[in-house]
Amino acid sequence: MSWLVFALLFWIGAWALNAALANSAYSGTRPVRIFVPVLFGVTLLVLWEGLVRGLGVSPVILPAPSVVAQTFARSTGILWEDFRQTVLKGALSGFAIGSMAAFVAAILIDRSAFLTRGLLPVGNFVAALPIVGIAPILVSWFGFDWQSKSAVVVVMVFFPILVNTVQGLRETDTMQRDLMRTYAAGYAQTLLKLRLPAAMPFVFNGLKIATTLALIGAIVAEYFGSPTRGMGFRISTGVGSLSIDLVWAEIIVAAIAGTTFYGIVVTIEKAVTFWHPSQRK
Repeated sequence: MSWLVFALLFWIGAWALNAALANSAYSGTRPVRIFVPVLFGVTLLVLWEGLVRGLGVSPVILPAPSVVAQTFARSTGILWEDFRQTVLKGALSGFAIGSMAAFVAAILIDRSAFLTRGLLPVGNFVAALPIVGIAPILVSWFGFDWQSKSAVVVVMVFFPILVNTVQGLRETDTMQRDLMRTYAAGYAQTLLKLRLPAAMPFVFNGLKIATTLALIGAIVAEYFGSPTRGMGFRISTGVGSLSIDLVWAEIIVAAIAGTTFYGIVVTIEKAVTFWHPSQRK
């Protein structure tokens, strides 16, 4: 019970410190804004460790963070191979293909009233299909390697990016478009110099949504067929063999990859849409 008492006391002390910092005059400074969530995360880990050790929870049900860290350290080779298979091959390739296809389709829809009325409703229908229904079909079509996972990711990221891009292209008002026509600008010039820049915040909203969907799609697709590597494959086999500590290690890798992927997109967004009010300080 000493572990449990220590964890509870640490949690109470950290909570009080966080509350004091959040309400202090320095709450808006960068060090405090970084320190508060970091301390909160450390507190959760300490509480998790204390509860597992203090209550004697079986590692088959919930391993302690220290056990997960040890498994992570001795399994870096396996984790790296799974990361390459799932993220670098499946998720990133599918994200790139789906994003480019969605962007081109959005331009075509913007030019065609027929596609606007015909493709968008179909897109909304396909976007509502559950991944567990699509993944087995695409795995049977494209095989068990990363190509099928990439295909699942393409389907998942295509329509969120498409819908956001189409909406962004419609954001310019009539006065702005009339001004471009006054300057004798054609469709291509208006698109490149007015409508695409105005659509960028919407495009990046779609891309940020797609970063999460890409990783989820690649991992879930591996449940329905994969070579003997990949994060989804390792999670499913780890649960079957009761290697829950390895499952949590894979989850940590997925969390780090997803956060990094999202952060890269946000960084590019800040550089591209620096003029937008949401990016101004």
